Amino acid sequence: MRDGIKRFTGGCLCGALRYEADGEPLNAGHCYCTDCQKVSGSGFIPFMGFPASALRIHGAFRPFVSKAANGGVATRNFCPVCSGLVFGGVVGESDSFTIYAGSLDDKSLFHPKIAIFARSRPHWAIMPPGVTVFEAMPPD
Repeated sequence: MRDGIKRFTGGCLCGALRYEADGEPLNAGHCYCTDCQKVSGSGFIPFMGFPASALRIHGAFRPFVSKAANGGVATRNFCPVCSGLVFGGVVGESDSFTIYAGSLDDKSLFHPKIAIFARSRPHWAIMPPGVTVFEAMPPD
């Protein structure tokens, strides 16, 4: 914590791609969409959203763009060295970014509040107790 402001830090497996995010996340939860399942090799991705102004990226990254569930595009950013999935969004364009909670240095800072795309959740994937569940993307 710096000056009473919470700081989240993290990065990829090899450490070549790092980030810092200040303040409380806009949202935090599990995404069960089929794209997140495929990109993670799991049943969901734990995520946190931050405004662009709160996030600083250090190091090179490689974006992968795919069609998003809302009809737009989703950009996921990987480390070009180790291929670790680190954050979502377009640097210099997006108003907010997704940090993948598995990339946090201190994983105890992640507290899921929502579950999105629950309609696609495999029966074996956990659902955290007490989260607000959305069958698809929550309304704005």
